[in-house]
Amino acid sequence: MTDKQSAWRNPWVLGWITLLLVFISANVIMIYLAQGTSPGLVVPNYYERGQDYEKNLAKRLARDPGWTMVVEAPKVVDVGKPALWGFQVTQKDGVPVQPDAVTFHAYRPADHKADFSLPMQAVAPGRFQAEISFPLLGVWDILVSVRQGEEEFNQPHRISAGVK
Repeated sequence: MTDKQSAWRNPWVLGWITLLLVFISANVIMIYLAQGTSPGLVVPNYYERGQDYEKNLAKRLARDPGWTMVVEAPKVVDVGKPALWGFQVTQKDGVPVQPDAVTFHAYRPADHKADFSLPMQAVAPGRFQAEISFPLLGVWDILVSVRQGEEEFNQPHRISAGVK
């Protein structure tokens, strides 16, 4: 007769147990890292800001002046190297708009600590420029904010700094 071998000596059993342990270990590590680092993507008071969203969106669309706003991004955006960014704003008929202020906002989706804002300088009627340097490699959300009196209008743009 053959001796019964222990299941712990079978390579298939050992392989499945090893695979299960690796899976559980990886999940424990990911849970630990997720709790230990906050990406900062949650907006404070998200519930209050989300209430009446449709009503606020309708108000925003009703006061839209119909301007044409264009973000003029440089061809290459390198990390740590200043590049000239432009912005142009005109009315429906092509007449340049002279807003009170134009601000360049850069938001990093992965890390809110790297976000920054800079004012853009008028170089001609309806044309603005700023020299911008991005400190980190990766995706950035750009928002150029135009303030006219109490009203504020925004033009979004997305780039990848350091990617050619």
